Amino acid sequence: MKVFKRVFKLIRFFLVLAILAIGGLYAYAYFSPVLDIKNANQFYIYDDQEDLIYQGSGNNEWVSLDDISPFLVEAILSTEDKNFYKHNGFDYLRIAKAMVTNLKEGRIVQGASTISQQYIKNMYLDFDKKWSRKIEEALLTLRLEVHYTKDEILEGYLNTINFGQGNYGIENASQYYFNKNAIDLSLEEATILAAIPKAPNNYNPISNYDASIKRAKLIASSMLKNEYITEVEYNDLFLNTIEIYGQKDENDLKMLMYYQDAVYKELESLDEIPDSLIESGGIKIFTSLNRKAQTSLEKNILTNMSGSDMQVASVIISPKTGSVMALTGGMDYAKSQYNRAISSKRQVGSSIKPILYYAALENGMVSSSTFLSEPTTFMFSSNQSYSPSNYNSKYANKNITMAAALSYSDNIYAVKTHLFLGEETLVNTAHRMGIKEDMDAIPSLALGTSSLNMLDFATAYTTLASGGIKRELTFIDRVEDLNGNVLYEKKEKDAYVLNAAYTYILNELMTSTYSSAFIDYNTPTVMSIASKIPGKFAVKTGSSGTDCWMVGYNPEVLMLVWNGYDDNTELVVKDGTISKNIWVDTINDLDLNLEWYDMPSNVVGVPLDAITGEETTDSNKMNMFYYISGSEYNNKDAEFVYKEKTTGN
Repeated sequence: MKVFKRVFKLIRFFLVLAILAIGGLYAYAYFSPVLDIKNANQFYIYDDQEDLIYQGSGNNEWVSLDDISPFLVEAILSTEDKNFYKHNGFDYLRIAKAMVTNLKEGRIVQGASTISQQYIKNMYLDFDKKWSRKIEEALLTLRLEVHYTKDEILEGYLNTINFGQGNYGIENASQYYFNKNAIDLSLEEATILAAIPKAPNNYNPISNYDASIKRAKLIASSMLKNEYITEVEYNDLFLNTIEIYGQKDENDLKMLMYYQDAVYKELESLDEIPDSLIESGGIKIFTSLNRKAQTSLEKNILTNMSGSDMQVASVIISPKTGSVMALTGGMDYAKSQYNRAISSKRQVGSSIKPILYYAALENGMVSSSTFLSEPTTFMFSSNQSYSPSNYNSKYANKNITMAAALSYSDNIYAVKTHLFLGEETLVNTAHRMGIKEDMDAIPSLALGTSSLNMLDFATAYTTLASGGIKRELTFIDRVEDLNGNVLYEKKEKDAYVLNAAYTYILNELMTSTYSSAFIDYNTPTVMSIASKIPGKFAVKTGSSGTDCWMVGYNPEVLMLVWNGYDDNTELVVKDGTISKNIWVDTINDLDLNLEWYDMPSNVVGVPLDAITGEETTDSNKMNMFYYISGSEYNNKDAEFVYKEKTTGN
């Protein structure tokens, strides 16, 4: 009996404690400032001229609950929170059921967030999932429920929810998908839109019509169960294909959303934003997007890839700042939201060779150092061998210079250089230039067998294009609240990591890829577009069996282009011309200062035979080779030293 009384007292104590705690929380919520739900999570994206290019959940598109189709409201309530008008922000029974289900499954298969909780997450842009943030969201949910009616909360939620394809808010979504106002949505259209928020990329009818309709039918079934529609109405649904409009009146660039996705990804990494986002009542994001560059990039991609079912990724960067001026991660964001520029990793092929040859210059080789280009089998310990080949099996069968090796993308020269330096040298140099990806120090690394992300790879090329300065690649210049208070401003994080003289020599070497002086037993890799290149650019191509790359830069602009298939389908020869033409056509469209790098005072130029590096009087074969002053007299026959080193003689 005493034990029972003691237990009863404990239960009563904790019950009183819980009531006091809950009362305290509601008192805190009641006396806290009112959240501005019409402005929270309102974000505007501006280009480099501070012209608005995108507006998310803005007042212009905000519609009252009375101006939203009842079908849509009922569909959302049925699928997201059927007890919305009964709870105080938290559906405790639903939470308990979800916990039991998840425990049984041993993983999270069911959520229990209410519309109020989801609305708070929407306002926070769901930056992270830390417990501290979860507690903060709970407190904000209480504040929301205390200060606003259920209709006001539901209205705000429907005006800020993500409906895919860059559409935030029901009015934007209605106009985009069905070319009508939200009040005019039919039952079928309402269920299609209500299906999207669970997975905006997968359930919108443009990306995946079949998956969208399948989920819409589930929502209709839920509406039937909750007695929002009759069985007759349910049976009459989706008997015919639903017409999808899928257009916007302005800024309808097919690839612009890839850039915006990259902006959001960077925004998520900024510690300065989340703590002030709710109270700020919205944000303005000022980016480095160059509208002309983005428009030109898209135009030339669509022109040069007309009729192809390949994919593409490309980025245009200012080497002077590290700012990304334009980007696309695919052919058409409406069809595929997978952003290949920021998410995928592809083999870079021979486009890695400039990093290798910078390391060579830094480690004693010179621009006219020669290796024997001939079919070669490299032998290693444990009787392992490696037999790379040149494209089309073209070999000089004589010693060629580093400039010629770059011009033809000679694989034998590259592997010999790689082994001569030591396989770790290329890995270490790539990391110093800014590549974060782990790379295997193996013989084939010299031929770009490592898979890299485009932006990661572009960081290294920006280091070369900037004259040896490693710069962080960024999309956002600054972020403000709606009152103009600066929440974040880009800070330059420059680091000199390369020797300016060696970088200059390498950049000069990379002009050999389109120089007529190298037309000999082989043809420079970019000769086909030489007449279209405006001014002087450092250029390199790369290819694997499944990937084509084109990279080119001068002091003002760096541009990378990749094309290939997502499923790694083998490419044919003509596919390699696509990335070249996209690059050169876009470069020609840009309003560029066709400047070149200033030659460092300790660098000298010597005219020599392009292929052999010997003195010549033939002007057609003559190429200017650059050296650190004094090194022009160094031994240029690296083949002799290589054989000495590898044979141990």
